[in-house]
Amino acid sequence: MNVKLKTENIIHTFFGYMGVASALVFACFGAAYGTAKSGVGVSAMGVMRPELVMRAIIPVIMAGVIGIYGLIIAVIVGQSIEAPPSYCAYKGFGHLGAGLSVGLSGLAAGMAIGIVGDAGVRAVAQQQKLFVGVVLILIFAEALGLYGLIVALIVGV
Repeated sequence: MNVKLKTENIIHTFFGYMGVASALVFACFGAAYGTAKSGVGVSAMGVMRPELVMRAIIPVIMAGVIGIYGLIIAVIVGQSIEAPPSYCAYKGFGHLGAGLSVGLSGLAAGMAIGIVGDAGVRAVAQQQKLFVGVVLILIFAEALGLYGLIVALIVGV
């Protein structure tokens, strides 16, 4: 009976640390995909119009910010995990939910930024009047990750 009680106490911290891991891993997957996909578009555009490369870096920067969202939640949640007797299931599941919300929304935002960034910088290379529209679309894609960050801050703190 005593072994089962110890296992039940430890499992709560497992869920808390899974929230930490999922926040960082999924957000960084999204950031990496967005950076790689946008970087391919920047490289292709740089061959045609090298003078516009610095303007085309915007999607790469925005994709990197997605990873920072995951890092913020991972640090906050990781610092609030306590020793098993005082760390209850409510906190463990809340931290898991916080990590999954910022991580998966970061993954989705990174994918959106990567796809829009790739096509957008190639389009701007051909028609510079599209720049403002592409940046607006990128801002809305970034907002998806920001929504996950806000929910994670509310749930995880």
